[in-house]
Amino acid sequence: MNMMDFNVKKFAADAGTFLSRAVQFTEEKLGQAEKTELDAHLENLLSKAECTKIWTEKIMKQTEVLLQPNPSNALIKCGETQKRIGTADRELIQTAALNFLTPLRNFIEGDYKTIAKERKLLQNKRLDLDAAKTRLKKAKAAETRASQLNSAHLEGDNIMVNFSYMLNFLHVKWLKIWAEEVTKSEQELRITQSEFDRQAEITRLLLEGISSTHAHHLRCLNDFVEAQMTYYAQCYQYMLDLQKQLGSFPSSYQSNNNQTSVVPVPSASSNVIGSSAMTSSGLVMTSPSNLIDLKEGSGSRKARVLYDYDAANSSELSLLADEVITVFSVVGMDSDWLMGERGNQKGRVPITYLELLN
Repeated sequence: MNMMDFNVKKFAADAGTFLSRAVQFTEEKLGQAEKTELDAHLENLLSKAECTKIWTEKIMKQTEVLLQPNPSNALIKCGETQKRIGTADRELIQTAALNFLTPLRNFIEGDYKTIAKERKLLQNKRLDLDAAKTRLKKAKAAETRASQLNSAHLEGDNIMVNFSYMLNFLHVKWLKIWAEEVTKSEQELRITQSEFDRQAEITRLLLEGISSTHAHHLRCLNDFVEAQMTYYAQCYQYMLDLQKQLGSFPSSYQSNNNQTSVVPVPSASSNVIGSSAMTSSGLVMTSPSNLIDLKEGSGSRKARVLYDYDAANSSELSLLADEVITVFSVVGMDSDWLMGERGNQKGRVPITYLELLN
């Protein structure tokens, strides 16, 4: 019981002190009570401390918004989009390797190697044929000369007659030898000619297949171009989806940053922190001037839609690129949105998807 009496008395004393100080503070503001001024240096330190506290809180709030583990966070959305683009890039590389580079490499390492091999064989067969033709030509020339010598007759005494007889005998033998050489050369020529013709036909058939290779290369090139078109279309769609998501992203960053405009500016004595900190508000996002003017006014304007937009909920209005709608501002609406109207349909629209018309 004594303890309870003590607590009640302490509470009453504290309440009395609080009330008396509140009355004194009010009278000081009204100039009805004396106020002891603090030292100028102490006032400066207090101002610096207050400014430091204000900007520390702002940094903390903006950092928490940036780092919050929220699936709708803009950084997470950007990261997911980059991941999808990376997947599309890998698919492009795989498709190009399978449908374009591999067929071309197969031609170089397969078909063309066969063509080069057969072409080299054709070159060797041609050389063999030309050598056989040369040997036959020489054999026929020698045979002709032997015939001419054999037809010559010498007249004179017995010694010369005998010598002529022996010489004719040798010429006959020589003629038979060259006749055999001519026969052998003609046979060799027929063989080499046959081998050359056969190799030329093989090489010709392989080279005629180059036309089909050209058509195949063209199909591979078309596949590569289509793969590129698919890749760039996917990247465009991914970035367009990201733009839509960011356009409809909750304006927590904007609302957090807009608080800088209502923060009381410290006195001039706090120039150590105040001036530098206040001018570091680069995080504040601004809208185009015409949209700002529209939000500050009360009228309506025509606007052209820049991109397709799918409404996230019933309070928003779906948009189609290049259509013209009426937009106007509503008091209390986020700075990133306007109210859009199309016939009987009405709903919020993101300003980043609009272009105001004159």
